[in-house]
Amino acid sequence: MFQIQAHKLTRGPIQNLTFTWPAGVSWICGDEGTGKTTLLRLLAGDLQPTAGKVMAPEGGVFWLDLQDAVHDAMTVQACWQMQGTRWPHWNEALLQDLTEALDMHRHLDKRLDMLSAGSRRKVVVLAALASGAAVILLDQPFAALDLASTRVIHAYLAEAAEHPSRAWIIADYEAPNDVPPACVLRLD
Repeated sequence: MFQIQAHKLTRGPIQNLTFTWPAGVSWICGDEGTGKTTLLRLLAGDLQPTAGKVMAPEGGVFWLDLQDAVHDAMTVQACWQMQGTRWPHWNEALLQDLTEALDMHRHLDKRLDMLSAGSRRKVVVLAALASGAAVILLDQPFAALDLASTRVIHAYLAEAAEHPSRAWIIADYEAPNDVPPACVLRLD
């Protein structure tokens, strides 16, 4: 059963792409400029295609980009609270467990512009994993993370790979060996 589909999707480097992502953990791989982030934004509805369409399941598609300075004054806690109101299946217990595992407790009251690149990325990843959305889109979730945090997220994704009705689609240069992929789309 598909979780999300692109049909003849076109915008920028993405040209006439037809692809189906199943439940589990999938990877979109490629070098810089191949369209990884563009494709995620198209799947999320953050960008509109010049041609084609995206068919998404009920249960929503999670996408969060905190790189824009408009979010800088928001605290970590406020960001997560806002996301918690958007997602009906928000898992607060999972968020708390991951906050502890990724050592984010000390950052809860900090503004996003006060965080390192790695901590800011953790804010996005933790919100994504706690969202309960049917499809979760992550753009280079391991960039700027320490090894311990990377291991925690890899372990979570390895368990998620077996989920029968939820899809995690991750854009990165390469798929890791320790997370069994449902599928891999190479944009090179």
